[in-house]
Amino acid sequence: MRAAATREQFSGISTCISQERIGNGIGDSLRSDRRKRFFTPRDVQLTDSRLYLTIDAHLSFFSPNRHSHIMDEQASLQHDSSTSPRIIAVMPAYNAAATLEKTLADIPEGTVQEVILVDDCSTDNTVELARSLGLTVIEHKQNRGYGGNQKTCYAEAMSREVDVVVMIHPDYQYDSRVIPLAAQIIHLGICDCVLGSRIRSRAEALAGGMPRYKYIANRILTTFENIGMGQNLGDFHSGFRAYSREVLETIPYERNSEDFVFDSQFLVQVVHFGFRLGDIPVPVRYFDEASSINLSRSIKYGLQTLLAVFNYWTAKLGIYTPRYLKAPQQDKD
Repeated sequence: MRAAATREQFSGISTCISQERIGNGIGDSLRSDRRKRFFTPRDVQLTDSRLYLTIDAHLSFFSPNRHSHIMDEQASLQHDSSTSPRIIAVMPAYNAAATLEKTLADIPEGTVQEVILVDDCSTDNTVELARSLGLTVIEHKQNRGYGGNQKTCYAEAMSREVDVVVMIHPDYQYDSRVIPLAAQIIHLGICDCVLGSRIRSRAEALAGGMPRYKYIANRILTTFENIGMGQNLGDFHSGFRAYSREVLETIPYERNSEDFVFDSQFLVQVVHFGFRLGDIPVPVRYFDEASSINLSRSIKYGLQTLLAVFNYWTAKLGIYTPRYLKAPQQDKD
């Protein structure tokens, strides 16, 4: 039986395939029960908007050449370079010396081609440590803020040959072991942008050290953003994000704020320009060295996030389109 399926029809199968390749290594056994129907991916084609899966279904009990067939499939997967996206990790850094090495140590070996750290005028030895660890280091001559730091991160990454750019804070708050999983979801064409969700459940988030007021604020803002933009993310405010090259080539992120609301504006842009958002659960840690913003700046960030969603609707309705939501070719300013 052969079938060409849309992503929606075979989302469960494609996710299963991606998890199998990532979790156990490309080319590992495609497990199946001897007496049950099993599926093997014969061809995965990525096009502009659809993921086509051509699937052969076999009854293993009646297939005398089953073992040689599976070995052929494994060999083809092992030698298919398209299953291995070129990943660059970027780290917007400010006084991250105490946690940088631990963050790097958790990145699975061989999965990231380069780590670029952009330092925003740290007062500790972040720059010296990063260089000693073999990272590519970019130093700002003056502090540009969190958003300004990310702008440099993405511009630098996009000057290389790269398929997926992963932004992770170097403060050891987010678990960097999930980098290849997020990248593979993008590379398979399932999503264009993948966030790491800190809130798989309320109990886990609070047990991990998330302050209760931040949890409540996150739930309110995330719910508002999901409803306002027709999404279904678990956490709109994560510091772990993966983007396809096309997203970073299309979105005029250099027009965004240089402050923390850069992140909210970026996700509004992702939806506005028609890209697909998704998320995966990611363990987080809250401790003294982990970066955070104070209450007053949190309130400012929340209000600016509400404004960004409001801008999404004014642009959608043709009432008013802020410059950061205009495509470069449409911007006459």
